[in-house]
Amino acid sequence: MSKGPGLFTDIGKKAKGVNDFVVSMFVWTLQDNIPEALSLGWKIKLVYSTSSMDHWGEIMRLESLQLSLIAAHISQHVSYLLSNLLCAIFTAIDCDPHALTTSTVKKGGYSSGDVAAQYIYNNTSVDLKVDTESNISATLTAANIIPSSKTIANLKFPNYESGKLEFQYFHPHASLTAAVGLNQAPPIDLSVTLGTPTFALGAEAGYETTSGKLTKYTAGITVTKPDSCASVILGDKGDTIKASYIHYMDQLKRSAAVGEITRKFSTNENTFTVGGSYAIDGLTLVKVKLNNHGTLGAVLQHEVIRKSLVTISSEFDTKALDKTPRFGVSLALRP
Repeated sequence: MSKGPGLFTDIGKKAKGVNDFVVSMFVWTLQDNIPEALSLGWKIKLVYSTSSMDHWGEIMRLESLQLSLIAAHISQHVSYLLSNLLCAIFTAIDCDPHALTTSTVKKGGYSSGDVAAQYIYNNTSVDLKVDTESNISATLTAANIIPSSKTIANLKFPNYESGKLEFQYFHPHASLTAAVGLNQAPPIDLSVTLGTPTFALGAEAGYETTSGKLTKYTAGITVTKPDSCASVILGDKGDTIKASYIHYMDQLKRSAAVGEITRKFSTNENTFTVGGSYAIDGLTLVKVKLNNHGTLGAVLQHEVIRKSLVTISSEFDTKALDKTPRFGVSLALRP
């Protein structure tokens, strides 16, 4: 792909990655850049990536380890059956999975889980996800069908009308994204970014074909330097403006300080957030954030063995200490 200005969704993404760590602490390790929301309660995820069918026995042993780590009543049998189902699917089509991920969530008295697998062949990847509520999601990604492009198709069942087809095009001085829903009255999203890797401006818009109205329009600008990045985004149809700045303290960009200001014009509400990440050593990382509403969050991440991480996070309201804080635990194992 071209080393141009990147997609419009990349504007402000670096600062957001630090300040939103509590809500998005569980990184979907199939692609290493897809955040998954952390719900109230706790969650343990075990991940094993492989390119050989000879390791399926080890994957199943990791499943057994997951079952011993979580409470017995949290849909563990269903998650195990789903993982075996995906194993059978990939075995039947005679291909080697790139990664297998299982996760279990408990929120109050409700338990749910899911299993996901990914297969990569040359410039094409297939992601398949099945959860305990009988929802199936499949994503097909193909790169360079047209040079410097990426095509993504997402299908869901039984809610098949939420499927989407997306096309991305990259140029040294521009990028374009077009997405259309796969239903009878498809919504259309379009975004354009112009500039270079150090300076870029862009805009996006959403159009509803049923009503013939714009559902969203957003504009943004970003300036990136080797040790810092500043962004301004005007969103919510011009009702919200957000400015963020991140400054890296080291060459590896593991330690950083972040500041963010958000203004909502319709309510005259301002939100100020400061945060940062600090690498205690090569294996341990700490992140902290605090906003003017009193919300304080912290996360501790430690690499127990090579590429295997244990993460503990918490978030609570300093102005309402009687409320139950949010707490999360994540365990990711890789070979």
